[in-house]
Amino acid sequence: MIIAMTAFRLPKAITRDEAREIFLSTAPKYQGVQGLLRKHYVLSEDGLTAGGIYLWDSRAEAEAMYTETWRVFVREKYGTDPTVTYFDSPVVVDNVAGQILSGE
Repeated sequence: MIIAMTAFRLPKAITRDEAREIFLSTAPKYQGVQGLLRKHYVLSEDGLTAGGIYLWDSRAEAEAMYTETWRVFVREKYGTDPTVTYFDSPVVVDNVAGQILSGE
């Protein structure tokens, strides 16, 4: 499994409520995406950095998401360019499901 962390510095701070409204407007875009297991939207405490933490089945499936089209979408939506950082995630503890997952 792969974790991709996206981040973008916002032109001006937004509140949690503003972020929630924006994030809910884009959330349907990520439903049913091949290989995407979970996405967490994130907002820094100062409201100046937003992004996402994504859990993917594979790096290839993650990279299929972060295309130039996606970058343009982020740029138009938030007024800034995103960064993407990848991490290998060999083990995940899921306390909600009561599982320990290990990508093989």
